[in-house]
Amino acid sequence: MASWSEKMLQLLRRMNNFHLPGSSLESCLRFEVAGEQVGWISPRVESILGRFPAVFRPYGSTITFSSGLDTFESRSVAVDEVLQELRREATFTCLIGWRDEQYAVMPRYCDPPLMYMERAATSLFGVKRYGVHVNGYTQDSSGNLNMWLARRSLTKQTYPGRLDNMAAGGLAAGCSVRHTMVKECEEEACIPPGLAEQARPVGTVSYTYEDDEGIFPECQFVFDLELPLNFQPHIGDGEVQAFYYYPIEKVKDLLVSEEFKPNCAMVVLDFLIRHAIIEPDSDHILLVKTFYANITRRRDTE
Repeated sequence: MASWSEKMLQLLRRMNNFHLPGSSLESCLRFEVAGEQVGWISPRVESILGRFPAVFRPYGSTITFSSGLDTFESRSVAVDEVLQELRREATFTCLIGWRDEQYAVMPRYCDPPLMYMERAATSLFGVKRYGVHVNGYTQDSSGNLNMWLARRSLTKQTYPGRLDNMAAGGLAAGCSVRHTMVKECEEEACIPPGLAEQARPVGTVSYTYEDDEGIFPECQFVFDLELPLNFQPHIGDGEVQAFYYYPIEKVKDLLVSEEFKPNCAMVVLDFLIRHAIIEPDSDHILLVKTFYANITRRRDTE
């Protein structure tokens, strides 16, 4: 029977499988905008985009925009028209979950956006998505840690019914990291803004995986929010069906179950390492090394 560490290593490899042998990386084309790489496009997606030569132009191992689409607005509009047509045709399953949520497309988070794109379509272009995740926890006078977990609504488009961080959400175009954190805390868990503002930025967790719906380079801005012992989150906007308050050792056990949304498990794993629940001893040293090889940590999340 696989140990806890072995199960967690399997999860880490799954969440970074785009960079492992056997992935589609070598056959993918670079997606460039204004001379900057912003994503990866698989051969399957390339063959579909070839139907739209007025929008997309291949050259060598790269796909970019056709001449004339040289502004933020023109690119965003042209791509949206293509995606709306593909959505009507039901060409890609990921577009069934259309969200009417625009994501900024840029080479790096610090760069100005080069265009907007519907969130549900970003995996078709391997465009990096950014999100915000909040670890809600308490610590009693004896130093015992407990954590609040959310169970996702059964109506969620992805991973319905799975365990999640207390509050989390995608970073929509035009929204700052801290604003998104406070908004998600209030909307999902009814945490007052004054309390949510006390959350500490502790870094980022980044990974790239692929599945049947495309390529997912993602970066999650992570916050720790220590809550009063008598505080209890409440269901807000309906994206959560229940909240659970668990001792940290039970949370650790749940991480390797099928109940957890995989990327949220990585955020909690980061918490366990930082709070010395998991230490780099002989049993976990490979796990810790693999985790920190897979993620990018940064303190300046503002």
